[in-house]
Amino acid sequence: MAKIFDYFDGRYRETILRKPSSDDGPVITISRLTGCDGREVADNLVSELNNRDEAARWKWIDKDIIYKIARELNTEAERVENFYKGYELSDLSEMIMAFSGSYISDQRVKKAVRDVVLSICKEGYVVLVGRGGVSIARDVTDALHVKISAPFYWRVQNVMKKREMDIETAEKYVIETDEKRHNTILSFLDKKPQNLESLFDATINRGSFTIKDTADLIVGLYEKKVIRQILERKRLRASF
Repeated sequence: MAKIFDYFDGRYRETILRKPSSDDGPVITISRLTGCDGREVADNLVSELNNRDEAARWKWIDKDIIYKIARELNTEAERVENFYKGYELSDLSEMIMAFSGSYISDQRVKKAVRDVVLSICKEGYVVLVGRGGVSIARDVTDALHVKISAPFYWRVQNVMKKREMDIETAEKYVIETDEKRHNTILSFLDKKPQNLESLFDATINRGSFTIKDTADLIVGLYEKKVIRQILERKRLRASF
């Protein structure tokens, strides 16, 4: 798992981050409400994209990023995970970590998250699930930003089945996880928008479509937006 991120170390990542925005991507970000099967959708999506791509370059990334960032900061993966979960350090914890030499501020974690995620997105041919990707990759030229949603109790039932929870536990889990994901998106924005929905190119109701159908819809949206603008750029360049 760690090996896949060796390409984003040191000078190479700095080179990627300095690339002109016109050379960024392509990337698809998937933001999802809790219980919408985002990872399964991403897996199906990458399979379909690679079926259409002779080089089979596409991959999808979710939690693996945490381990790369933790390695870079020389800290435990739990420290980065806690940043995503919105756990703030207490004054006492900060003091203990400072004296032990292991203190890593939220700002430093946030910068590492942003740099790693952005470099992966700029390199392209990646489906990024969550991790604030819609905010971090908002300026990537060839990007499609999709949100997967579903009715609350549809999602609760799905969580109950997959995680073997009772309804009260599942309700609490869905509400709390939705809030953490919402706050992660906000944390990487310079300015809070009036409506987060404006960040997305499309929202798909998972309650109305199977996992495969959802992936197929995203492929269609990708072709309509990203492939179309890539071909248009090539056409304009050829005309000069």
